[in-house]
Amino acid sequence: MRVRTRLLLFTCVCLALPSSLFADFQYTESTKITGGSIVGMMKMAGVFSRNARQMNEPTTTTILVKGNRMARIDPNSTEIIDLDKETITRIDNKTKTYTVMTFQQMKQQMEEAARQAREKQAQQPPQQSQSAGEEPPKMSFDVKVRNTGAAKQVAGLDAKEAILTMVLEAENAKTGEKGNLAITNDMWMAPEIPGYSEVRDFQRRYALKMGTMLSEAFNPAMLSAMQPGSSQGMAELVKEMSKLKGTPVLQVMRMGSTANGQPLPAASEAPLPQSNSPEMPSAGEVAKESAASTIASKLGGFGGFGGFGRKKKNQEPPPEDQKEAGAQQPPAAVLIESNTELTSFSQAPIDSLRFEAPAGYKQVEPQGMHQ
Repeated sequence: MRVRTRLLLFTCVCLALPSSLFADFQYTESTKITGGSIVGMMKMAGVFSRNARQMNEPTTTTILVKGNRMARIDPNSTEIIDLDKETITRIDNKTKTYTVMTFQQMKQQMEEAARQAREKQAQQPPQQSQSAGEEPPKMSFDVKVRNTGAAKQVAGLDAKEAILTMVLEAENAKTGEKGNLAITNDMWMAPEIPGYSEVRDFQRRYALKMGTMLSEAFNPAMLSAMQPGSSQGMAELVKEMSKLKGTPVLQVMRMGSTANGQPLPAASEAPLPQSNSPEMPSAGEVAKESAASTIASKLGGFGGFGGFGRKKKNQEPPPEDQKEAGAQQPPAAVLIESNTELTSFSQAPIDSLRFEAPAGYKQVEPQGMHQ
């Protein structure tokens, strides 16, 4: 109770500070999908859907911080977080509408979702494996941050490389079969950027409010019981993230899976091949086999899902030195690789109107609030 009281007191002190003590700051965030098997899927879907084609296009977001308000603005929408009012405003430029949700309403939605999930779970009949006394899958987390010492310039800034790897592995207690989800973030960290501390300070104040709200909406012991190992995984993540120094001005993130629970290789260590749009199976083939096995075979098996280890017809064997180097890398299945870069840092004053819904836009209820 004492720790929680101190946390609440610290939160109140931080949020009671007048906005005039904070400086304005803004920057641009550009993200694009650069590889992985999803590229081929989107290209195939793009033949039939304009929305699918747009998913493969780069997105640019402007982030503004002014006191206790933050706005994320892209061509289609805007999200505004106001810590003083405890609201999240979402603006849709296509429909010219906006919604306003309070932190309290968000908490109520989460509590209701948790209640419905518990009721649904109670109504479901016990699984066959559970009735036979079979143990649930064993979950394990592995999180590491590695500062490689590599350096390069990004957007005119000197940056050093840090690689974050995360692997979530599930093991069938009876058969020993394993599956995993792996994420690797190749980050290029620049030294302190003047004004960027405003972003970190805002995120810290927001996290304090959200953390208090989540602790009231959910029982941590219940969450840990529902997902064994989650508490340990989060603790490891916090510990490893403390090794990161500076601002991540460039991030190349990969998500997929590997054999034996090994981390995905970072982009700087194993670049994806230029041809990252493998041929997709036909509808007839999908009908004959399961989607997963069909796609896996078409993409060259487990090792070729995202481009690693994929062999082309009549391809010459690699030299012996490349074979040895490749043998050290675990087979990897990269679902998606994305590139995010930060640019256009500015401490110029920001017009307060940029944190408001445009004139003429209609306010509507947030999704789910009318239920």
